[in-house]
Amino acid sequence: METISGVGPIIALAVEVFSPDVACFKSGRDLAAWLGLVRQQHSSGGKERLGRVSKAGQADIRRLVNIGAISRLNWLGRKSIPEGSWLARLRMRKPRMLVAIALANKMARTIWAMLTKDEATKIRYALSLPDN
Repeated sequence: METISGVGPIIALAVEVFSPDVACFKSGRDLAAWLGLVRQQHSSGGKERLGRVSKAGQADIRRLVNIGAISRLNWLGRKSIPEGSWLARLRMRKPRMLVAIALANKMARTIWAMLTKDEATKIRYALSLPDN
C-alpha cells in the first residue's frame, strides 16, 4: 500500500488493523463510503441525486487518509500538477479542501483495488497521469 502516493506506513497499518477484511466490500466505493469519503445518495426512480460528503464512517482512518491527501497536494503544489490530469482540472475550479477530499476518495479506492486484486505491480496510481 505504501507505493500509493500519499499513503505511508501509518495509514497502511491503520487500514490493516482497524478495517474489516477489504474483500467484504463489493467495490472501492463501498470502502470509501465506510470511511465517509463519498457523497450521500438520495436517489429514487432512476434519478441520481447526490448530496454532501457524509463524514459518517470510520473517523480515524478517514482523518489519516485526508492528511495524506493534503500532504500529497502540498507536495504537488511545490512541483507542478501535470496539465490535463483530472487533479489539475479539479484544482482549477474547486476549493483546495474539496480537492483534498476527492484525492482521499481516490486513494481509498486504490487501496481497495490493491488489496482485493493482489496486483500491486500492475495498478498505476493515476495522479500524475493525464486522462485519456
